Amino acid sequence: MSFLTERLFQWIKSSHIHALRVAHSTPNGETPLSIFFRVIMSTYRDKLRYIVNGGPPERGIPDRVRSEIRAREATSERLIGWVQLALVLFFSTLYAIAPRAEGSSGFNFVPIALGTYFLFTVLRLVLSYRFELPRWYLLVSIGVDMALLVGLIFSFHIQYGQHPTFYLKTPTLMYVFIFIGLRALRFDPRFVLTTGLVAVAGWLGLVFYAAFADMDQMRVTRNYVEYLTGNTILIGAELDKTMVILAVTVILSVALYRGRSMLFEATRDHAAASDLRRFFAPEVAASITEAHQELQAGEGSQREAAILYADIRSFTATSAVLPPETVLAVLAEYQNLASEIINQEGGRIDKFLGDGILATFGAVHPSATYAADALRAASRLVEGVSSEQGRFLNAGWPGPLRIGTAVAAGPVTVGVIGSKNRLEFTVIGDAVNRAAKLEDANKTQKTAALTDRSTWDLACRQDCSVPMIELRPRSQVAGVSHTVDLVVFAC
Repeated sequence: MSFLTERLFQWIKSSHIHALRVAHSTPNGETPLSIFFRVIMSTYRDKLRYIVNGGPPERGIPDRVRSEIRAREATSERLIGWVQLALVLFFSTLYAIAPRAEGSSGFNFVPIALGTYFLFTVLRLVLSYRFELPRWYLLVSIGVDMALLVGLIFSFHIQYGQHPTFYLKTPTLMYVFIFIGLRALRFDPRFVLTTGLVAVAGWLGLVFYAAFADMDQMRVTRNYVEYLTGNTILIGAELDKTMVILAVTVILSVALYRGRSMLFEATRDHAAASDLRRFFAPEVAASITEAHQELQAGEGSQREAAILYADIRSFTATSAVLPPETVLAVLAEYQNLASEIINQEGGRIDKFLGDGILATFGAVHPSATYAADALRAASRLVEGVSSEQGRFLNAGWPGPLRIGTAVAAGPVTVGVIGSKNRLEFTVIGDAVNRAAKLEDANKTQKTAALTDRSTWDLACRQDCSVPMIELRPRSQVAGVSHTVDLVVFAC
């Protein structure tokens, strides 16, 4: 309670400070005092509106996040329905096997009430699986819950032939907290608050009925023994019960209001994290979303890795004469194919560079066969593109789609680069530059897949199964100051 009181005090204090600032900065004819009270009332009104609306405003939340929140709420409603069904079955079983209390000679409403509530609960549960239950139906459901409880309590004085004050002593009132707690499963303070207020109204109705039903046999007392043993009403006891119901309702509503804010933020962050996994390799996305500290530019580590670079031949010239949607459709087909092959061979795509692809093997997570995996992925990529030409023709590509790819291995730095406001997770190193230059050399070498001799020898030590087509020693590669022993493994 001390924490809740402190939070409430801080909120009131901040609201008052904001009101005072507005009052002193408004140059109209209003007095500072009137402005102060107007801002205070506006602040409280906004807070109350947020609670009535079920929590914080949904402005700025994408539709897909709202849909996910609604789906979770629908799941919660089904859970509430199942719990209610279990409760009514439990109480029905207890009522069936327990002996009837002595003196219960009046009409017994319990079987009718339990049977009616069972049918209503089953109907509500079935409907919750068919569509999202509207708010009015949920409010009706709350009314039915409270009507059941209040009706059962009210029936006791008829069933046992006693004065209405008799039912004020019944412990059945405690079940109201079960219904209030059930509504908390939805994580929506509106329904908890509504349930509590309806329960208070129902109980006060029972108290007033008992007080005015028969004044000759009833009187108000301050004696607790008389209250328990006679047809008397102890006002303090009834106020205590009412205040406890109200207190539990308000505390749960405030807790759920705060929890709902966190639910919105968590759902939005979860959606953002899911989207992040579509932009980065799963390991990279996990390292970002699960980092214990905020990532900063300059953080990284050095790994032994292989880099695969792939590029579509004559893509720029061909795409210039095609509709944009056709270009994007062809790219999507190619990138889906490439992503599947690279992932199957243990690689991770670092980035899509237009029609180019930069993939890493052993950089995101260590691997003992990174070079062999990269060569195998490059070879499969060339074969896959060649065998799947129908996909690209159907997407709108005017002729055969050809690619060039290259692999280079060596030490690379894996980490975060950029500024404090814009970061990028990437790989840096000589192997990255060599892979790009070797891929470009495919054009002059009239090949489809190249690597250098050192990478090939490393892959062979890692049990590489890709056959060598040709070795071209001491070849000139643009951008490289020395000659390179090129290995051709696809033409």
